[in-house]
This record gives sequence, structure tokens and C-alpha cells, in this order.
Amino acid sequence: MKQLKLMAVIFTASWLFLAGCKKESIKDPGSNTLTIQGEVNGAAVDSDQISAAIQSMIDEGNTLFPGSLEQIRQKSLELQSRQHPEYLDMVLNTFNVAPTPCNSNTALRQWLAEERTGWTSAMITGANSADMFNLPANYALVFENSSEGQYHGLNGEYTQTMNKSYKDLRRFWNIQSDDIVLTAMHGNILTDYDKVYNTYRVAYELNHATADFFATRVTNLLNTYPLFRNGDHPMFTFNAFAYSGYNSPSLTIPKKIIMGDGIMEGYAAVGFEDVAPQAILAHEYGHHVQYALNLIPPVRNSETIRKIELMADAYSAYFLSHARGAAMQWKRVQLFLEVFFNIGDCSFTSNNHHGTPTQRMAAAEWAYSLANDAQKQGHILTTEEFTALFNQVYPDLVLQ
Repeated sequence: MKQLKLMAVIFTASWLFLAGCKKESIKDPGSNTLTIQGEVNGAAVDSDQISAAIQSMIDEGNTLFPGSLEQIRQKSLELQSRQHPEYLDMVLNTFNVAPTPCNSNTALRQWLAEERTGWTSAMITGANSADMFNLPANYALVFENSSEGQYHGLNGEYTQTMNKSYKDLRRFWNIQSDDIVLTAMHGNILTDYDKVYNTYRVAYELNHATADFFATRVTNLLNTYPLFRNGDHPMFTFNAFAYSGYNSPSLTIPKKIIMGDGIMEGYAAVGFEDVAPQAILAHEYGHHVQYALNLIPPVRNSETIRKIELMADAYSAYFLSHARGAAMQWKRVQLFLEVFFNIGDCSFTSNNHHGTPTQRMAAAEWAYSLANDAQKQGHILTTEEFTALFNQVYPDLVLQ
């Protein structure tokens, strides 16, 4: 698994952060496992005591397994670099929202912030100490290696839409796609000790004792805090990303598109259930178009990342509005333009900057017009032709 460091990556993000002060812990009599006593029927027992227990768990982990938290942090950063950091940033920003001249406080971001109402600092610290916000994505990245038997959405409500859209995308774009796996990211894996343990062992490269310690910690945290919804809280799966694949003698990960339950739940909550799953999937498929055309530079900065993302928005919008793609009508087109607007950000100097809300909508509008105004409505531009046209208009798009 150490060879993961050599994989080609698109994005970089930082996630794990720890806080708290050392206090007295709560021990389960007769057990070597640290447990937490917390909320009963939604009522907090003693927040100071819970905070002390959380910090004691972190301290005990450092004592029993020196360097384990740093190893988790480093491996998490490596794995996150294969994902979409703007979604992770949206989760993180609900804990620290600051106004900016570019207003990125869209409906989706507001909903996400409201969803974490009632979360305490102890909850956040505990979840981060076990890297719970990334565990479902990393499990899917390493272990979900087939499209067969996948369901999308908490209750499978998006499965049919995902499968049909994926089939249509493969037919629409002229790239080799038989080896791309469409899979799902579910937060309920956090309730499965074996899946969490195996993720720590393989993805994070922890030894048996350390992996067991942290897998047990996740179970304890879920049992302590009902607000985590047994892993079904959208915070844990608010992500979707494309992956270019990896092969080594010890590990094979196919090309993938991974769709999180949380991101689709969020868009449904703000009124885009009819279009967001297709739009996000088509955006991620656009990254595989970029992989196929070798459009992703080995060294990236805020400008190259923004171009990559706006191009993927355009690929998505062209497919969604094309007569031989998803063939969406104008009202639905308006909805998917709002989808792209809602994931814009204002982190201009960050290497994770994906374009402002206005720029992302502008890229989608341009692609819609390209499909809608075409003289030959049945003609599909090749990936090479479409990319060449996008490169011509890109300087104007970023002026929006």
C-alpha cells in the first residue's frame, strides 16, 4: 500500500485537526477498551466529562501506539488527494464560516451547516481523531471494486438514475470506458467493525493492534452520539470523485467514480433531486475524459485546478443538455446550472480552488448553449473537438 504515494493525483486537501485538553477519562470496568458515556435520548450527560473522555481516548492512542495519529493524518491526506477537496472544504467550513467578497454561502452550504446543528466540539474532535469524515470514502476507494450490486442513496433511491446515466455517458463520449467502475460511498460502513478495521489496515497501513483500537473508537463514538445517525449523517459522505486507477503486485484499484450519499441528500434537500445526481455523475465522468486525453498536468496549482474543474462542469452540461445525451428540457437545465453554482468556492489563493459560483455556472451555460444552438442537433462533438472549443472560451469564462 505504500506505493499509493506514487499514484497520479488531481487534488490535495488537508483534513485532520485535533483539539482539547487532557482530563480524566472514563473506563469500562473489566475492559482494556476506553468507552464514552454521553447522550441519552438526546440529552447530554456531562459535556466536560465527555470532552475529557474524548481527549483521553486520543491521549491513550498516542501512548499505546506512538505515531499512530500522525500516520492516520498522513495517509488520510494521501487518500484525500484522489478526491474532490471542495466537498471536504464545505464540510469543514460549516465549523468556521467567514464572509468573503465572493459570496459562496449558497443554499447547499447553508443546508450543510444546519445539518450539524447541535454538534459539540467533543463530537468534532472525536470524529476527526478517528478520521471518520474520510473513512467511508477511503473504504469505497480501496474495497468497492465492482459496479455490480451497488445501490445509490441511503435507501437506494438513486440507483436507477445512476445506472441509466452512467450507461448513457459511456455511449455519449468517445473514450474507452469498459474499465471504469461506478460505485457508492455509504456512511453506514462506520457501523461495521470489520469494514472500518480493514480500512485502517489496508488504506492507512496500521498494524493489527492499532487498527483494532481505532475501529473500536469509531464504534464507541457512534454509540455515544445519536447525532452521528449511525454514520448516515451527510457529513460523512458529502463527496463524489473520480479516480484514475492503480496497479501494483500487492494492490489493484480500478478506475472509479465514487458517489457519496451525503452529497445527493444535500442537493435533494435544496430542491435539485431531479437533476443533481446526473449532473455530479457527468462531472466526474468528465474527469475520466480528461484522464483519457491526458489533460491533467503532473504539477497543479490554483489556476490549473480551476481549469480542470470548469472543463468538467462544461463536459457535464454538454451531455445533460444534448439531444443525444440526457436531453434535459429548459426547466431542468436551469436546475443543473444551479447545481454547478452551488458548489463554487471563493478560495482564490488555494490550490483547491475550483472556480467561483458564477464561473462554474458560466462554464455550464456555455456548454448548454453549444448543444442547444448547434445546427446539427444530432451531432455529438468528439472529446477532442469539445476540449478545443472550451480552451478557446476559457479566458472569457474566468472573467465572470
